[in-house]
Amino acid sequence: MRLQIEKVVYGGAGLAHQAEAGKAVFVPFTLPGEIVEAELSVEKDAYGGAELVRVIEASSDRVAPGCVHFGACGGCQLQHAEYSAQMRMKAGILRESLERVGLVELPEVQSHGDAFWGYRNRIRLRIAEMDGALRLGYNRRGSNEFLPIQECPIAAPLLWRAASALLKLAETDKGAERWLRGAVEIEFFSNGDETKLQMTLFVRGALSADLKGLCERLRVVVPELVGAGVSILAKESALRSRRTERPAAGASWGAEGLLYRAAGADYWVSRGGFFQVNRFLIDTMVRLVTEGREGRLAWDLYAGVGLFSKALAKAFERVVGVEGSETAAADLAGTLKGPRTQAICASTVDFLRHTVIQRERPEVVVMDPPRAGLGADVCELLVRLKAAELVYVSCDPVTLARDLKVLVDGGYALVELHLVDMFPQTFHQETVVVLRRGA
Repeated sequence: MRLQIEKVVYGGAGLAHQAEAGKAVFVPFTLPGEIVEAELSVEKDAYGGAELVRVIEASSDRVAPGCVHFGACGGCQLQHAEYSAQMRMKAGILRESLERVGLVELPEVQSHGDAFWGYRNRIRLRIAEMDGALRLGYNRRGSNEFLPIQECPIAAPLLWRAASALLKLAETDKGAERWLRGAVEIEFFSNGDETKLQMTLFVRGALSADLKGLCERLRVVVPELVGAGVSILAKESALRSRRTERPAAGASWGAEGLLYRAAGADYWVSRGGFFQVNRFLIDTMVRLVTEGREGRLAWDLYAGVGLFSKALAKAFERVVGVEGSETAAADLAGTLKGPRTQAICASTVDFLRHTVIQRERPEVVVMDPPRAGLGADVCELLVRLKAAELVYVSCDPVTLARDLKVLVDGGYALVELHLVDMFPQTFHQETVVVLRRGA
């Protein structure tokens, strides 16, 4: 079918409408204004999905992808778009997501970007054997099928260099080969300047092999390696969702984490612990969330290792960081050691239920929830709390819009809206929203 692309939607596909039926059709790897030929691949009552056959009239924003695996790999969706066009499309998606729930009085979207290649400080790769050789890769687009890769340009160069070195080592080293054949995935995490590296091997069931020997031999060619560990996954399914997986700790070598320098401070991040993934924009994120805010008390909810808590502690008499993950909460406690700070291991909803009935009220509440957002219970408790200012960091515009509608209906006004492009070349986006009570 011949289609004209109207816009790009959340998820990265271009939206068009069939001329005859007026049905919406979503076509990946297309850009607004383009005329394309596409082949229908999915047909539902209300919409269809199609695969791009060829571009008949290309957008001036179309560029050659920067990775040989683009299109086959499930990791990136927007490499065919010039970077400023990616930013414009994401800003439009953010605004439309908010308007769709009835938030029409919106501040201007302020966009923040930086280097758009080599930005990831963490990658997690699958391990498989193909044609008699061990390979590392990701999932093929839209499936769980293994895709072997030979490069990943959005990853910090150290990460792919380490992955390649490990594969090379396994060609001649029986110990390395044993580990890779026994593992299903491997993760590499580096600090911002690529001087320190952590490695995690994910295995199904216990694996008896010499981790120390593997790491010492790998460190000869990757001297940045400071620590490694084994995570033992459940045996029942190799395709179990990472979000529901609760691995057990196995053998370890070297440091249990690494010191990450960001926004003028040092943060201890345990192996496997969460930290913002874009090494070039972390400082910008901290500045947007904390700069110019001061007072008696601030809360940092979903605090992680304390990225925002530590910056807030410079300007507030007291800062409370709240984190539900035991691993991250332990790192948070190490970050918030001063007499004016407190680290609490608890879910945000439990913390708010307990504190909302207390007299103590923070001037500022910072929130950086996972993709699922705050949810109705947390939003309603925040409305009851009546803090003067809320700063909401979101990685999903749909759940963000849902939550903001509750907060605005509860008496808050949106006063700042920042798009921070933490995930260039992909459809993912990060947003910082500032809300003030009665503004």
